[in-house]
Amino acid sequence: MIRTLTLALLVALQVLPARATDLAWQALKTDGAVAILRHARAPGTGDPPEFRLGECATQRNLSEEGRAQARRIGAAFRQEGVRVGAVLSSRWCRGLDTARLAFGEATPFPPLDSFFAAGDRAAQTAALRERIAAWNGPGALVLVTHQVNITALTEIFPSEGEVLVLRPRPDGSVTVVGRVTP
Repeated sequence: MIRTLTLALLVALQVLPARATDLAWQALKTDGAVAILRHARAPGTGDPPEFRLGECATQRNLSEEGRAQARRIGAAFRQEGVRVGAVLSSRWCRGLDTARLAFGEATPFPPLDSFFAAGDRAAQTAALRERIAAWNGPGALVLVTHQVNITALTEIFPSEGEVLVLRPRPDGSVTVVGRVTP
C-alpha cells in the first residue's frame, strides 16, 4: 500500500510540472495574453560603473550561451503556436538582444528598464501595470526586462530566460498563470 502511494506521488510530481507548463503555453495562445521574461544569460550582476544606455560595450551583455538561449525562447514560442502581437523591451542591450534574437523585433519601453542601480521602481512598475492592463491583443504581449522589474511586479525571482505568463486583475495587480523555461 505504501509502495503504491509512493509510486503514485512520484508520478504526480513528474506530471504536475508538465501540466503546469502546458497550461502556461495554452494561456499564451489566447488574445490578450501577456508574457514577461527576464533577459537571457548575461553573466554577472548589475552593470559596470561606466554603463551608458545605447552603448553596448559599456554594459553587461548576453554571453554566447545567452544568445543561444534567446533563440531557443523564440523557437519554443513558434513551436507552441503562440502568436506574438507585440514585443516590448528594456532599452538595455541584453534586453533588446534577447527580444530581437527570440522574436525578430523589439520596441524599447522605458518602464522595462532596470532600476537595480537607478530609476524609479514605483513609477516604472505602475506604468508597466497600466501597459499590461491595456493589452487586448491580437496575440500575446511579450515583455523583456530584468529580474528586479519582474520581482517588483510579481514577487517572483525569475531565472535568466524564464517566462512568466500573466493575467491582469481588475485592481491593477497581476496573477501569474504559469512559468515556462524554454
